[in-house]
Amino acid sequence: MTPLLWTLVAVQVAMGAFDTFYHHELTERLAWRASQRHELELHSLRNVLYAMLFLVMGWLELHGVWAVLVIAVLATEIVITLMDFVEEDLSRKLPASERINHTLLAINYGAILILLLPVLLDWAMRATDVVPAYQGWLSFAAMAAAIGASLFGLRDFAAARRLARMRGAPAEELVAKLPGRKTVLVTGATGFIGSRLAASLTAAGHSVIALVRDPARAGMLPPPITVITGLDQIPSDAAIDAVVNLAGEPISNGAWTDARRRRIVESRVTMTGDVVGLIARLARKPAVLVSGSAIGWYGLWQDQVLTESAKSHECFSHELCEAWERAAEPAAAHGVRVVCLRTGLVVGTDGGFVTRMLTPFEFGLGGALGTGRQWMSWIERDDLVRLIAHVIASPAITGPINATAPIPVTNNIFTAELARRLNRPAILRIPDALLRRFGGDLARELLLGGQRVIPNKALSHGFVFRHETLRSAFEAIL
Repeated sequence: MTPLLWTLVAVQVAMGAFDTFYHHELTERLAWRASQRHELELHSLRNVLYAMLFLVMGWLELHGVWAVLVIAVLATEIVITLMDFVEEDLSRKLPASERINHTLLAINYGAILILLLPVLLDWAMRATDVVPAYQGWLSFAAMAAAIGASLFGLRDFAAARRLARMRGAPAEELVAKLPGRKTVLVTGATGFIGSRLAASLTAAGHSVIALVRDPARAGMLPPPITVITGLDQIPSDAAIDAVVNLAGEPISNGAWTDARRRRIVESRVTMTGDVVGLIARLARKPAVLVSGSAIGWYGLWQDQVLTESAKSHECFSHELCEAWERAAEPAAAHGVRVVCLRTGLVVGTDGGFVTRMLTPFEFGLGGALGTGRQWMSWIERDDLVRLIAHVIASPAITGPINATAPIPVTNNIFTAELARRLNRPAILRIPDALLRRFGGDLARELLLGGQRVIPNKALSHGFVFRHETLRSAFEAIL
């Protein structure tokens, strides 16, 4: 083995480790996405083959038939990688950094093959034998790489088996409250909530018009569905029964700089204004506009119970939600019923804040935030979709409605329940001062502040939650 070959192998290991930790675990969180079960199975098999190759390269020379088997393993790895590329293309949209990393991995692997195949062909021409080939520290480095590949191969295999056991509620059941066949316009249809709503509506036989920013992501939505990239693509004589407006810049994907605050507010206010403009020019008005908002409208509280009649405290979250709700109000002047969903923390494994907690908790690195006494008002994602359908089907519901489960919990209880469900300890605690230092107002309002919100309006209008307790929700989604 030449120094150049070992260098290329080291580069391959480094890029593979980056892909695994940064993309598969931290950002894409494949281990908890049911759609990625087959991808994880391919990763598991490939990691096992990598572990075998690392051990051979570090400790042995395989001659004759054994060398031919190594060549076969290398060829098998190429086939698995191609299958993986196809599976990824069909099941998810890769971020740019992952596509670049995959390209570099493929190029580097080709260079490794160019240098390694002549060696293996030479070994294949010799008498069949297994010859020890200790190479000092390189042998131990190869063993470490083999152990790492084996561990993540086992992790991917276990995750794939877990995903095979996870069964969500049938999508069409979530919108059973909607009679007949409706045409529903959904903005933000590729998001965490919008994608599940769109899938539920189409599965139940309703027509969905999905407004998306990225048409490529719309390919993940189940057909049949009408995809548009602008509301001006909807003709004035279109018959739309309901509009669900969920679009907006993600609120927790970065520090709240002045520029980011403007983008967060403008994305929601502008889109909602455009929706109202569409309603104004439609010859036949939709019956209802269900527009997004959040429990941030109430501002920061301690233990006080908050219903829809509660007042607010000033903070950025309130300013954002207040502007968002006000932008939807003019639709009422066109005879449209307007309902603003004051949504809490949405619990699910395909997105939302819980997915950011799963990886550290699964590796035993989870814990409470600050004192842990702040309230977390949450709702399971399928219950939120069911509530949206209930709102559309209930003419008596107007104005703000709290989209939260009936039993909010403190951060300490939330942390303990998640750790219990994952069978992991949760002994770490992120200090309040550290969160404030690096998160600023985002940490103060979203992580350390809290609201103890009760869904009075939903309950009084006959909505029945499937998951009133956090334990029930975690048992359903995990």
